Amino acid sequence: MLGIIITILIGALAGFLAGKITKGTGFGFWINLLVGIVGGFVGGSVLGWFGIHCGETIIGRIIAAVIGAVLLLWIISLINKK
Repeated sequence: MLGIIITILIGALAGFLAGKITKGTGFGFWINLLVGIVGGFVGGSVLGWFGIHCGETIIGRIIAAVIGAVLLLWIISLINKK
């Protein structure tokens, strides 16, 4: 149960930070939360492909989630422009 709560909190923080990094292209709290959670998986996968591992610490998980969330927001913004 605690792991789920930590994942949600990391996802919320990552989604919020990714929205700020991409200059306000966030979509509100709930969508940013979802983007942050999915971004954690995306970020971990993409970084793993390049042999980069942020570790299993909270900071490492936040970094991977933010990178993944920024990538997701960038892809979403490309799709929305069309």
